[in-house]
Amino acid sequence: MKRLAAALAAALLAVPAWGQEQAAKGSAAVLRALDKVNGHSMDAEVAVGTSAEMFGLMVSVSECRYPAENPTGDAFAYLTVRNSSDGAVQFEGWMIASSPALSALDHSRYDVWVIRCSSS
Repeated sequence: MKRLAAALAAALLAVPAWGQEQAAKGSAAVLRALDKVNGHSMDAEVAVGTSAEMFGLMVSVSECRYPAENPTGDAFAYLTVRNSSDGAVQFEGWMIASSPALSALDHSRYDVWVIRCSSS
């Protein structure tokens, strides 16, 4: 009986939870930056493992993931945002395309958020 319970528990742990989607890794993240002072915005496609300067910020993308079953679905990326001038980290963590305010950059002038992941 204990073996059956252990086997059942192992089988359940090996299968993703009901409703949980499998994530695929993208090769780049499409990001949007906003200069809140003058209202200018810019988009950039930043390859995973690289950085791009967006206004006065250096944005690095460590990872970008999206639902494997729905490539146009909700993307989430691990970003590090630094000031270009002094290198001070302004944000480090996961950002979610559908909920940018959930884990947002807290900067007085600039805003950065994830639009989607790109795959090669």
